[in-house]
Amino acid sequence: MSFSIAGKTAIVTGAANGVGLAIGRHFVRAGANVVFADMDEPNLQKEVGEDAAAEARMQVFAGDLREKLTLANLLSATIDAFERVDILVNASRQVVMSDPLNADDDAVTTLLNQNLITSLRLSQLVAKRMIKQAEGQTEGQVGSIINLSSIAARRTHPELLAYSVSTAALDQMTRSLAVALAPHRIRVNAVAFGSVMSASLKGALRETEGLRECIIESTPLSRIAKPTEVSDAVQYLASDASSFVTGQIVTVDGGRSLIDPVSRPAH
Repeated sequence: MSFSIAGKTAIVTGAANGVGLAIGRHFVRAGANVVFADMDEPNLQKEVGEDAAAEARMQVFAGDLREKLTLANLLSATIDAFERVDILVNASRQVVMSDPLNADDDAVTTLLNQNLITSLRLSQLVAKRMIKQAEGQTEGQVGSIINLSSIAARRTHPELLAYSVSTAALDQMTRSLAVALAPHRIRVNAVAFGSVMSASLKGALRETEGLRECIIESTPLSRIAKPTEVSDAVQYLASDASSFVTGQIVTVDGGRSLIDPVSRPAH
């Protein structure tokens, strides 16, 4: 079975930096049409704008993806540019430290909105479009939705309470949507990763002395992953090679979740 996604159209959120940007670029190299979407317009234009202006298979979309109207505009812009959408990668995610004993700490609400609700709303919109464009199609894959999660969903660390709760909810959303959309031949999966050199981890490494060594010691493969190492797993889930895979949380963490002590946060 082929891993090809050539000719398919994908929306990738969180595409201004880190893992989302790596996935978008990987998809373009694989022959897909890609809409790079993010709230960070300056960095989006810096990283992708010039290439998108010269490459017809690349488009950029900037806006606050937490707003319903913005999500609708993102889907409309994708259809205007490429006439269809086959793949959605919900890579927009935020990591913040939180205080579980502080009633005024709004981190849980913030991350549920950013990491869960935004992905759910966009998935619902895109799924409806996928169903519409597949009318009359009686066999074959209709679409694939991939959420980016974290092994923090299965670890326990008090200062990552908000992030852990939001990613655990995202995992359950993945399973629930997988069952709901299966009759329409739309598959929904997630990639849960450990320590990947994302924008948030870069910031944490700068701010926290000894964090790099801590992560490496906690990872059986003894290193931090590159964003591009997540891209292959995402492409697998987007392609026909995973045609009988849905509702799965695929872990890409160098073995960390096998041994990770609860006292060490899973970035």
